[in-house]
Amino acid sequence: MANTIIRRREALLSASAALGTSLLGTPPAFAGGADTGTREKFSFLFITDTHLQPELDAQKGCRMCFRQASGEAADFVLQGGDHVFDAMEVTHERARKLLDLYEMTEQMLGKKVYHTVGNHDCFGVYASSGCSTGDPEFGKNYFRKAFGETYYAFVHKGVHFIVLDSVTITPDRDYEGRISAEQVAWLKAYLSAIPTGTPLIISSHIPIVTAFYTYADESPSLFKHQALSTVNTREILQLIASHNVLAVLQGHTHVLERVVHGGIPFITGGAVSGNWWHGTHLGTPEGYMVVHVDGNHVSTEYRTYGFRSVDPKNT
Repeated sequence: MANTIIRRREALLSASAALGTSLLGTPPAFAGGADTGTREKFSFLFITDTHLQPELDAQKGCRMCFRQASGEAADFVLQGGDHVFDAMEVTHERARKLLDLYEMTEQMLGKKVYHTVGNHDCFGVYASSGCSTGDPEFGKNYFRKAFGETYYAFVHKGVHFIVLDSVTITPDRDYEGRISAEQVAWLKAYLSAIPTGTPLIISSHIPIVTAFYTYADESPSLFKHQALSTVNTREILQLIASHNVLAVLQGHTHVLERVVHGGIPFITGGAVSGNWWHGTHLGTPEGYMVVHVDGNHVSTEYRTYGFRSVDPKNT
């Protein structure tokens, strides 16, 4: 089955038309039946934390990565967030140049790309950017203008992909990891509308479940807000616990990690930029992930692509 994108607004409109009800509180409507267990095998790429910038040979590195990735036997690309570095505390001119650079470079992939919003993809969040909160591109509007909604779903070969927005901009112009209340309501409606046993794969930039705090130097106490994992993890786990979640794919921490909780693998996919274009980060080199889906089983391979930093600072 060809990729069918179902964005939040389109799903609600579809459900409203089909059921003759108002948009408020209406669950999304989807095609397809319950999981038969005989789905076609397929592979896709999970490419995260590109952090594209003009400095540190980052464009050269991204081009190397995307050129190699374009040759993979994969149906599409799921981008895990932090496309650019950095939109949070720069001017309009710099932010637009970064996005132009990314969009031009992404064309090398030659595949359909689905995008996950990352914290660095939010414009003018920090007051030091000089951006007003009333700016039409403030925050996630910068991302939406380029890529569309920050959370949505699509279906590929019988598997439902749910792309979540795990970045919440705080009133004091910072950010934390959180799935918003509006989004939780949408997710509840989505999950209640699909048949029992429907296979799901979830993408979240900021990890929902991670062991990162146990081995990294970045303690939660170093941050004003909880920035390295989602604040409302338990709420999300309760929502998805009874569903057929094949994997949750995550970015943000630039490590390659697999933590299984409640039978669900939470897989953090490294980073195209490695240690922010300075080499390896906590043993994870620059790279991307090939994800294979076979029935109700997901397996992954991490691919490096031979980049050498001009300023190596391996951690």
